[in-house]
Amino acid sequence: LRMGISHISQDRLGRGLIVDFNITENIILGDHDQKPYANGLILNFTSILNETEKLIGEFDIRTPSPFLPVHSLSGGNQQKLIVAREFNREPDLLIANQPTRGLDVGAIEFVHNQLLKFRREKKAILLISLELEEIMSLSDRILVIYEGEIIKEFKSSEATKELVGYYMMGGEKKKINHEEMRA
Repeated sequence: LRMGISHISQDRLGRGLIVDFNITENIILGDHDQKPYANGLILNFTSILNETEKLIGEFDIRTPSPFLPVHSLSGGNQQKLIVAREFNREPDLLIANQPTRGLDVGAIEFVHNQLLKFRREKKAILLISLELEEIMSLSDRILVIYEGEIIKEFKSSEATKELVGYYMMGGEKKKINHEEMRA
């Protein structure tokens, strides 16, 4: 968190949220000891509540109260909560691992729009997904990993599902020049 990196976990219930905590408590997870949420050991409840209500509105988290336990939210609203918290940290790099897994169409579209907005702000996103269409529609560059090794890099404009799929299956397993990737 302190290094400008934020993370959307593929396991929202196991790693992304504490489901018995309320929405407000989950919004400040990992930041609970930082300003504006705290001054030393003293929590600033007004600031925490104001930020939570702002994010509920901004990220369209459907809830009657910020004090509702997270386990009572739908999966889509739980994911929106994680996305809201991680984007609110204003990271330089967002690692999004299966960010739309198990979501309905409306929630998927919302998360995709947030990722595209983040990308337009010239921030870096490492998108990890099993959904090839998701990768192709959201990415500038696509790296194909086979047997734990990067074997192919594409600009999104050059990639087709068939070509990416071919390399995903190990086609023409060849190492790419990692020095060129850094350029």
